[in-house]
Amino acid sequence: MESLLPVAERPRRPEWMKVRAPSKDGSYFDVQKLVHGLSLHTICEEARCPNISECWGRGTATFQILGDTCTRACRYCYVHSGKPDAPPDPLEPLRLAQAAAQMQLKHVVVTSVDRDDVPDRGAGHYAATIRALKAKLPEASVEVLTPDFLGVEEEALQTVLAARPEVFNHNIETVRRLHARMRGAKASYDGALWLLRRAKEIASYAEPLYPVLTKSGIIVGLGETNDEIVETMRDLRANGVDVVTIGQYLQPSSKHAPIDRWVHPDEFRWLREQGEALGFGSVFSGPLVRSSYRADEQKHAVLAARPAKPASPGG
Repeated sequence: MESLLPVAERPRRPEWMKVRAPSKDGSYFDVQKLVHGLSLHTICEEARCPNISECWGRGTATFQILGDTCTRACRYCYVHSGKPDAPPDPLEPLRLAQAAAQMQLKHVVVTSVDRDDVPDRGAGHYAATIRALKAKLPEASVEVLTPDFLGVEEEALQTVLAARPEVFNHNIETVRRLHARMRGAKASYDGALWLLRRAKEIASYAEPLYPVLTKSGIIVGLGETNDEIVETMRDLRANGVDVVTIGQYLQPSSKHAPIDRWVHPDEFRWLREQGEALGFGSVFSGPLVRSSYRADEQKHAVLAARPAKPASPGG
């Protein structure tokens, strides 16, 4: 049985993992005031993202919809888990679009908690949010980072993709060997691959043509090997995924999975090279990389590199 390492034996945080404190000279506190004033949540705060100072300082944020309570309890995630005490707020999409407009965002990233308590798992709320953003910011692109919509996957995908987000993201999170241990019995490694492949298929059948970008993320330092990470990237690419992100796991509390290792920046560069060799349009790999980190740049990198015909599952 796995046990947590005593504090004295845990690997110490290396210099390359140090981040700066929020600066009052940037937009950090403006973003904070706006988000809190509109009663919105961000994954930046809820998951204790190490890049919050940089991203909020640039005047951007990743919005978290469907409340602040997740019905799952993944071993690596700091987002509060439990039984949500309220249904999704029907006015949240409008407030989120208002915030994005005030921030003058060109690319809006929206994620959520899992809502296994809601019949459509929150898919309709995602679609409403995308529509509200497109009405308020018609020139902006929208990226969604969705849960797995367990039990209603096909219907949920149809609902979300009907609103036509430019980027569809679902994080596989870890390698096959560790997936069930880290994500719980409800989550499925093959189910994550299916969701990404099916999103690409649904978009390819749309009229007019809808060349959605698909994306997934991997966190490292949970006990996987570099060969397993490459194998996971190979699985993602075989299912048509365009963008992959790879970043270091940070243990958010003593109750969460321990850090197995600090992955060196040279290893991250090697992993990026492996991903590029597999044919991803964009590979963001680094110690502080997160799925939505500089998401606008990730999207532009793919569009600059991709052929006229969008990638398809199996290609």
